[in-house]
Amino acid sequence: MSQKPNKRRVSGGRVTPKGTHPDGYTPDTVSHTGHDLPPSPTWVPVLMFALLGLGVATILLNYVGSIWDTSNAILLLGLGMILGGIITATQYR
Repeated sequence: MSQKPNKRRVSGGRVTPKGTHPDGYTPDTVSHTGHDLPPSPTWVPVLMFALLGLGVATILLNYVGSIWDTSNAILLLGLGMILGGIITATQYR
């Protein structure tokens, strides 16, 4: 009979100490044009959470059918609002 080869023991854990960055790493705070990016205006996260919340609420209300009859168009409207919230989230700095 053939014998199974011995498994190698691999030590796990961090490669770098906690709280450090690799050499040469700098966070991206400059746009592709070379200008410093200002922080996002307050309306960006407000719009993001509003679109996400309204989208979820629209889908739930459509599912329950308490306000209007269930409709694929209303479902798509809710999904569109959620997608708008996700797209808005990509613009947050």
